[in-house]
Amino acid sequence: MKEEEKSSHCRYVALDIHKHYSVVAGVDRDGQEILPPCRVEHLDLENWLPKHLLRTDRVVIESTTNAWHVYDLLEPLVAEVLVANPIKVKQIACARVKTDKKDTLILARLLAANLVPTVWVPPKHVRELRQLISQRRRLVGMHTQVVNRMHSVSHRHHLGHPKGKRFQEKDMGWRESLGKMERFQLDLDLETKKYLKMQIDQITKELGSMSHQEPWASQMMYLMQIPGFGVVTGMTVLAAIGDIARFETPKALASYSGLTPGVEQSGVKLRGKSITKEGRREFRWAMVEVAQRAVKADPHWKRLFSELERRMHRNQAIVAVARHLLMVVWYVLSQGKSYRHYSDERIAYKYYTWSWQLDEAQRKGLTRPQFVRYYLMRLGVGADLQRVALDPKHPHRLASESEILEMMTDLQPPG
Repeated sequence: MKEEEKSSHCRYVALDIHKHYSVVAGVDRDGQEILPPCRVEHLDLENWLPKHLLRTDRVVIESTTNAWHVYDLLEPLVAEVLVANPIKVKQIACARVKTDKKDTLILARLLAANLVPTVWVPPKHVRELRQLISQRRRLVGMHTQVVNRMHSVSHRHHLGHPKGKRFQEKDMGWRESLGKMERFQLDLDLETKKYLKMQIDQITKELGSMSHQEPWASQMMYLMQIPGFGVVTGMTVLAAIGDIARFETPKALASYSGLTPGVEQSGVKLRGKSITKEGRREFRWAMVEVAQRAVKADPHWKRLFSELERRMHRNQAIVAVARHLLMVVWYVLSQGKSYRHYSDERIAYKYYTWSWQLDEAQRKGLTRPQFVRYYLMRLGVGADLQRVALDPKHPHRLASESEILEMMTDLQPPG
């Protein structure tokens, strides 16, 4: 009875967030308006919220660019904050008359009726990693545009520029044959390219450092076993997943990635469609990139790709391989197991490839043999392994377990 009385006095408040302001409205349990729609400028929002919201309020906001800042303001002030999926909310609430005030009231009434389709709220460290990866992807896109523009100059004049995307001074003697204005523009593009490359490298270095720090290191040691994964792709996948526990099955993770094919059914007609492309764009890019590398480097995935390629287009086969790899990602992360298709030596070699992408400062003073042994010990494999000799001409030694135990206190048994 007390719970029913408490819920009857609960207010259901919605915020329709825009770039410079938010519209706030609230209803009671029956959907009756009790907090009239009010426009609040974002400069005043931090002071306005504590004065007008109650500890018993349930609040809903839509997932937008600046939603997480508003979420952080609301969370300590009210009983619950939900973040609505904007796409699914629009499917539920399609009105012929659409205004900010009406949208806010509709959102509040959906909350009161418990009909709000929500999204997972990532913790702060996941949000920060996502922002960093998104920034890197934008810079890479800008770098590609500049390089394509430089290629177009050489193609337009039928100049013999070497294949590839590297424009180096030794390869650009043809620049002198250009007109004054085109040479001027090309020099500007060269400077822009150099600056963008420097920024991309800085972000890549930061991702490398984060990959060897908690909370990411304990998950990266599982991903880095899998064929095709590197530091950038591994951190991109972890940022998209956030918490593997929120995906109960591998199919749920594959569906979230947007790499699963859509379907259209009407009566007895069933028609397959292209992939759904739901979820984060960076997630799909990373898994396709991993699949491209895996089919080149690993016999198991190369064989699967060849089988798929016989009955579908090459691009579709790569996407199918990416979905299969996602299944592996789910198992190794959720169950904390080593990759079953690899021997201990092969896993150690994969950890060596991880160490090669980090400098000594990023490895926190560990040498590469120590770095590899450290993660083998954390994974619980390779205790008898003394060296990695997949290529007999270039063997790599491993540090001893006793050496690592002296250095890394987190591996020492309690007491």
